[in-house]
Amino acid sequence: SPETTTGGRALKFYSSVRIDIRRIASLKDGDQVVGSRAKIKVVKNKCAAPFRIAEFDIDYGEGISRAGELVDLGVEHKVVVKSGAWYSYGDLRLGQGRENVKQFIRDNPELADELEAKIRQEFGLHPLAATGDDDAQEASA
Repeated sequence: SPETTTGGRALKFYSSVRIDIRRIASLKDGDQVVGSRAKIKVVKNKCAAPFRIAEFDIDYGEGISRAGELVDLGVEHKVVVKSGAWYSYGDLRLGQGRENVKQFIRDNPELADELEAKIRQEFGLHPLAATGDDDAQEASA
């Protein structure tokens, strides 16, 4: 059973954080699988609030998809408008279908930064500071 934790009974009590990770869908580019949609549930947490649930894309070779998160959070907080299969941001049509919109956001990093700033503003968070040239910062350190 996937609900059973291996290693005996003690592991359930000694662990500080237990997380249940499930793949709920495969992300495909044509007929090739390029990632997974995962649902993550915090089963036990001694450090913070337990029973939180998150859902996000994990792209193979990239990790958690920033573009996918921007699309999902943008739609959830009405920064990005979804009408049928079409997504738009203000007067700009982002594309038809979630995967096409993710690719459009990846291809336009300025738009991604703008969307992230708007979403952070919706959450009441400060926008991320512009990092500038990373090489110059590393050289000065």
